[in-house]
Amino acid sequence: MTGLSSRVRRQFAQDGVEATPAAVADAVRRENVVLGGRAVLRLSGQVRDELLGAGPLAPLLADPEVTDVLVNGGQVWVDRGAGLQRAAIRLDRPDEVRRLAQRLVAACGRRLDDGRPYADARLPDGTRLHAVLPPVAVDGPYLSLRTFRQRPFTLGDLVPPPVAALLTAVVEARLAYLVTGGTGSGKTTLLATLLGLVPPDERIVLVEDASELRPVHPHVVALQARTANVEGAGAVGLTDLVRQALRMRPDRLVVGECRGAEIVDLLAALNTGHDGGAGTLHANAPGDVPARLEALGMLGGLPRAALHAQVLAALQVIIQVRRTVAGRTLESISVLVPAAESRLITVLPAWAGTPGPGAAILARMFHDRGVVVPPALHPAAP
Repeated sequence: MTGLSSRVRRQFAQDGVEATPAAVADAVRRENVVLGGRAVLRLSGQVRDELLGAGPLAPLLADPEVTDVLVNGGQVWVDRGAGLQRAAIRLDRPDEVRRLAQRLVAACGRRLDDGRPYADARLPDGTRLHAVLPPVAVDGPYLSLRTFRQRPFTLGDLVPPPVAALLTAVVEARLAYLVTGGTGSGKTTLLATLLGLVPPDERIVLVEDASELRPVHPHVVALQARTANVEGAGAVGLTDLVRQALRMRPDRLVVGECRGAEIVDLLAALNTGHDGGAGTLHANAPGDVPARLEALGMLGGLPRAALHAQVLAALQVIIQVRRTVAGRTLESISVLVPAAESRLITVLPAWAGTPGPGAAILARMFHDRGVVVPPALHPAAP
C-alpha cells in the first residue's frame, strides 16, 4: 500500500494533475494491479487519503463517535466521549507522521517545518488540528485532532426535561450567560444548542478564535479570528472582531471562547443594551469564574474593582458542565451576585440537581422579565 501510494504521489507530482477521485482511480488502474471494480474504488479511496486526506487516521475521523484523535509518535489514541483509549492503528515511522502533519497543515495555508515546528490549523471539514515536530516534540511528531460533527443536538439530547425547561427560560429571559467547564466537557456543544433556542427574528453575531459553533438558527453571522501569515502580518484578533460585531446590529452577541483581553469589549457590549449575550469560559468549578474573569480583565487593562462592577452589570448566569467517566453532564446553574461585604462577585448555585441558595434570585430574574419560573427552581414540598 505504501509503495503504491508513493508511486501514485510521484505520478501526480510529475503530471501536475489534480488528485480528484476519478484521477486517483485511473492512476491506481494504471499500476497494473489486478483488482475488481469495488476493490479499485476502495484502494483508490485509501490512496487519496494518503495523498490529500488524513491517511490512516481517516477512518477514525469518519467515526461519528470519535471526538479526539491524538498521535504520540507512533501511538494513536481516540476519545469516544468516555475517556482516551488506544486505537488499533499504529504509525510506525516518524517520517510518516511528519509528512501527514505537514500535508494537513499546508492544505490549511499554514507552515510546519524545522523553522516553525508547531502549527494550529482547521481542516476543511471543521476538524481542529495541532501539530508539533521534533525536537520540540521529544518523542514526536505529535498530532492532536478535535473533530467537528455536523449533527445538531436538541436540548433534550443533552439534559433531562426539567433542566431543559430551566435553560430554555434563561434564553427566553435574555439573561447573559457563560457556559463553563474543563477541556472537552461539551461547552461548545451546549452553547450551540442553546443558541438554537433564540427566536428566529433575532440576529446572532458569533465571534470565535476558530469557527466551531453551528447553531441551528436562520440568522447567524460568524466572524473568525485570523493568525498572522508566514511574514508575521495580517493577524485579526478577537478584540478587533468584538468591536466589528458591535457595528453589525447584533441581537445576541456571542464570543465562542473568552480567553483574553476581548472579555473587556464583551462586557462593555453587554452593558450597552445587548441583552442575552453568551460565551464559553474554561473553569473547573463555578467558584473559579471570578478569578478567571479577573485574570482576563487584567490582560485588557481593566482594574479588579472595575472588572467586578462590569461583570455584575453584564452577566447573570453561569452554566457549569463537567466531563465524567459516564460522559458529559450539566453540573449546575449559578447566578452572579455581589458579595455582602463588598461589590466583588460571588457565585451562588441556583440549581445543582435540586434548587440552591441562588434559586430565589434566578426566579426573580425570570419573573421581572415576564418569563414563567420553571418547576426545577420551585422548592421541594416538605
